[in-house]
Amino acid sequence: MDEALLRSLTPGVLTVLVRRGADFAAAEDAVQEALVEAVRVWPTDPPRDAKGWLVTVAWRKFLDATRADAARRRREDLVEEEPAAGPASGVDDTLQLYFLCAHPSLTPSSAVALTLRAVGGLTTRQIARAYLVPEATMAQRISRAKRTVSGVRFDRHGDVATVLRVLYLVFNEGYSGDVDLVAEAIRLTRQLADRVDHPEVAGLLALMLLHHARRDARTAPDGSLVPLAEQDRDRWDTRTIAEGVAILQAALARDRLGEFQAQAAIAALHADARTAGETDWVQIVEWYDELARLTDSPVVRLNRAVAVGEADGPRAGLAALAALDGSLPRHTAAAAYLHERDGDLATAARLYAEAAHKASHLAERDHLIRQAARLNTRRER
Repeated sequence: MDEALLRSLTPGVLTVLVRRGADFAAAEDAVQEALVEAVRVWPTDPPRDAKGWLVTVAWRKFLDATRADAARRRREDLVEEEPAAGPASGVDDTLQLYFLCAHPSLTPSSAVALTLRAVGGLTTRQIARAYLVPEATMAQRISRAKRTVSGVRFDRHGDVATVLRVLYLVFNEGYSGDVDLVAEAIRLTRQLADRVDHPEVAGLLALMLLHHARRDARTAPDGSLVPLAEQDRDRWDTRTIAEGVAILQAALARDRLGEFQAQAAIAALHADARTAGETDWVQIVEWYDELARLTDSPVVRLNRAVAVGEADGPRAGLAALAALDGSLPRHTAAAAYLHERDGDLATAARLYAEAAHKASHLAERDHLIRQAARLNTRRER
């Protein structure tokens, strides 16, 4: 069973059901049932038209559920007959579905959460981590979003800003380890850039390309993380960097600065440095100032504190860090790094160990454990 094929077909099938009148929550359930049926049937009886088969079976599942639910009997008047099986459109509906999920009846944050769960394939835990909220809180938010859109007609699209936020979070989750998610986010953002003339769309595409260009250098052969300062810059994809920089420059020239352009500018400054020591940290701090003004994000302020530590010295960075909430993700790791740069190896080793305990990703946890062990070894010599 080709699971990748099923994942690639799911958004298009879901879009067809929604366009034919299914409410989103019921359509999502029907598609999931069709996927289960495909796993059972296809190994011995593979269809000639996979998407057409899924559309037909999912529509049948939707009809069965509708007829069984008395609260939805009024919809049966709109369903005159089951659509016949046959070839389905080869057009990629994923981006269209992103816009449909960003429905005007939802708040932007709810629309993003719903889309990440229903279309992006992220778990509730992953989405909660991205939003810095408990998993139970995010589960309730997604459930409320489903109830809100249940029964509405998906004839109005959400705005570009909401779709950009979804694509950004999908890319970020993939950047932590799932390369397929990264490639999908870049592909969809390219499609959006072709359709929408907006500097922030270009800014997001540039940001993705500049980060993705460093992918091969981010891990060692044993799978361990390699910090930016220690990466082999000869392994960076210079063609992708050049493309990202060119897209960013064109966007900045329009003088409509947004958060994705600001983030891309920071990534471009890292990419422009031939060595870690040549990084223009002063200008990076200035861009973080712009980004903080645009977003008022605590995570941005944390990253800015680290940049201040590079530009003005570790004690200046620690002072900036002290003004932030210590429960922020990676706050403890940032403090450990700055204390190490300040020469306080005992405190740094302790904080690296604490940060490892808090880490949500295995590779990140292992990296922090190695950092603590390295400093403890140095202290014992």
